[in-house]
Amino acid sequence: MAVPDLTELRDQIRLRAGTRPAGPPLARVRDLAGPGGLALRHYRPDEADRPLLVYVHGGGWVIGDLDTHDRTCRRIAAAGDVEVLAVDYRRAPEHPYPAAIDDVTSVLEWARPHLVAGDSAGGYLATMACRRLRDAGRPMPRAQLLLCPNTDLTLSLPSVTEKGTGFGLDADFLSWAVQQWTPDPAQRVAASPLFAEDLRGLPEAVIVTAEHDALRDEGDEYARRLAAAGVRVRHRVEPGLVHGFIQNMDLTSADAAAAHERVFDDIRRVAAGIGPDDLARPVLAAHP
Repeated sequence: MAVPDLTELRDQIRLRAGTRPAGPPLARVRDLAGPGGLALRHYRPDEADRPLLVYVHGGGWVIGDLDTHDRTCRRIAAAGDVEVLAVDYRRAPEHPYPAAIDDVTSVLEWARPHLVAGDSAGGYLATMACRRLRDAGRPMPRAQLLLCPNTDLTLSLPSVTEKGTGFGLDADFLSWAVQQWTPDPAQRVAASPLFAEDLRGLPEAVIVTAEHDALRDEGDEYARRLAAAGVRVRHRVEPGLVHGFIQNMDLTSADAAAAHERVFDDIRRVAAGIGPDDLARPVLAAHP
């Protein structure tokens, strides 16, 4: 494939996001600075305290930002009945592996969320940050919600070839994005969640994959490996859908809209087990 002009690609993604309908109005949406000056955006459905979900956007580690995923975060907050804290992590190739993992880990330590979620590369970053916290003996979110996640940087499973042409996420782009994130091929096995030697003790996981996604097999296999390690896992493959269905595909597909409702139900189910005594977050409360 031709090497993308990254500035142009990022501009196109932002422009496309600006043409879509806005997400639902919420009681409060505010931008704030997190650890190390990271840009964050905090969404509250109303003034009542709710479980906090940190959302990590997708985009192959190279594109996406707070604005491209604003509608998605608003919808999660409103329909999932949670507060959402979106993270504008550093992107490759300017900041390759492990910079974005460092950023997401620092936000999870700082905000102490109840849940962490991400789509595509965001799902990868969410689960890698959970591993960091586990290995350091630090508190982790109660659950991780991974939507069409990258888990195999070697791109070795069959769906990359079988679904890597004509379904939106092309194998050539995927290979290029992995190169931007991990320029050294020798890093890719160690940097892949799928090949971690020990997955025990990670948070409960909801993993949603899509039938026509090049990343389907690695998401499915990661769900299997987590369950084999004793992690509670809820996993499903959404039939007929493609990679990134969580990003605005409800506007054009009734099947995607129904899948969104299932994701929101997943979030509500996990959040329902979080009691009022668990909701205090003095760090966020200190930022009016």
